[in-house]
Amino acid sequence: MTDQQPDVPTFGLGEFQRLIEEIYGEKDRARGLEGTFLWFHEEVGELTRAVRRGHDRENLEEEFADVLAWLVTTASMLDVDMEAAVQRKYGQKIAELAKKKKG
Repeated sequence: MTDQQPDVPTFGLGEFQRLIEEIYGEKDRARGLEGTFLWFHEEVGELTRAVRRGHDRENLEEEFADVLAWLVTTASMLDVDMEAAVQRKYGQKIAELAKKKKG
């Protein structure tokens, strides 16, 4: 599922959240939670339009990436560690699936 670009390091969800915070955190804090959350909704709207209109894969990937970036930005502003939240919410189900596949 990964189509990695050359010279771009791989990273997981937690590292992505930290990198987005490092790159955009100051600007996001200046915009404030409400403004940032509205941008997140705008990106969800763009993704919705891309899905409904059957846009090409490249555009869909860009819109999914934008939604994820704005989601982790909003989470960071609320001191939510997305990787930890996902592990708490879905970790047991993932562990059960892994056990089922193994045995």
